[in-house]
Amino acid sequence: MNMQPTAVMAPPPPRGLAEMQLPLVMMRDILLKTMFRKNVDVVSELSQAICLPIPVTQELVDMARDQKLLEATGTLNANSGGEMGYQLTDAGKSRALDALSQSEYFGAMPVPLDVYREQVKRQSIRNIQVTRQQLLGAMGHLVLPDSLLDHLGPAVSAGRSMLMYGPPGNGKSLISNGIRDALGDNVYVPRAIEYSGQVITVYDPIVHNAIQEEAEDPHALRRRRSFDSRYVKCERPTVVTGGELSLSMLDLVYNPTARTYQAPLQLKSTGGIFIVDDLGRQAEPPQALINRWIVPLEEGKDILGLQSGEKFEVPFDTLVIFSTNFHPNEIFDQAALRRIFFKIKIDGPNQENFLKIFAMVARKKGMPLDERALVHLLKVKYPEIDNVYANYQPVFLIDQMISICEFEGIPYQMTPELIDRAWANMFVRDEQIVK
Repeated sequence: MNMQPTAVMAPPPPRGLAEMQLPLVMMRDILLKTMFRKNVDVVSELSQAICLPIPVTQELVDMARDQKLLEATGTLNANSGGEMGYQLTDAGKSRALDALSQSEYFGAMPVPLDVYREQVKRQSIRNIQVTRQQLLGAMGHLVLPDSLLDHLGPAVSAGRSMLMYGPPGNGKSLISNGIRDALGDNVYVPRAIEYSGQVITVYDPIVHNAIQEEAEDPHALRRRRSFDSRYVKCERPTVVTGGELSLSMLDLVYNPTARTYQAPLQLKSTGGIFIVDDLGRQAEPPQALINRWIVPLEEGKDILGLQSGEKFEVPFDTLVIFSTNFHPNEIFDQAALRRIFFKIKIDGPNQENFLKIFAMVARKKGMPLDERALVHLLKVKYPEIDNVYANYQPVFLIDQMISICEFEGIPYQMTPELIDRAWANMFVRDEQIVK
């Protein structure tokens, strides 16, 4: 039976300032800074700029007016449905400048960390049950042994860490992407979160793929938006890192000019997948990277630090996929291996699956198959490398033959001679270079 993922419960919009759980001064200052920086002067536009419902925005405006930081302009804005306009008083401008000197952050009101924790639970990666059909649907373009899905399925459904290892060129990265595609549902990513008066931006268009929704009419009597607009509805995120991953990339990033923080990669991947590709190619040894993940992997929480040195906990709700070409025993001690819940070996294809991949790639690229050339490849060339097949080889060999045909000005074709020329580029012969 093909089960569809259950829709994630959306974060409800706040109904008043009392529900915000943010310091009143912080909210007021973000309002003033936003008006100063964006030059917005009516409540409907302010509501969109700070991502709060109109009634809550109006409460903030009224509070700032009571404090003589805002004043009504006394004119109705014809472009905004006849709304009353507002402007900063001299005291309001002074306060906005003072607040900007402390933090340049303005715009979307942040979500308190404790409130965000509750949303993380509602959309946890561990709530997902992925079926065999969903995995097959996401990986149908790959030729994989049936036994591999037997191992992958429980690992993905558990939402626990996994290590994929095996020789290079056999699709570990493609399988990781297939796992991401199989998840299929959406989560709500906060634009920013707040802890101890500090703002940490989370939503990142590079990482998060927002679901485009129909724009609302801010003047409509009935508002369709059914969730807190401080969040962005996104596909479950996927963060992919490779040899460039360093321990510092897992810490909060402080911007000394803006005086705000940016969430580290693993926090941006909350509710989704964090792929560490090519483990063993990073500057830090794999053991050090795993040691950094021990507490998050075991306890479902991460520890981050502010510039002041204060440490605090954030949710760690991520399916971590480590991928390496090394044998695990070469790069980890047994204690580290125990903490990685699933270990899955990704081997090269057997001859039957290799031929399936070869035929599939040839058909896709418009290269006619030739029995004489295939017999030459299997009986003459592959014995040279002990008949070790890899998933990347069909694409490599066919692309090489296409390049040769285009250079020679002949129709795409497959011959033993072209196989030999393509094969010569797949491996570098061991030889001494005279210097």
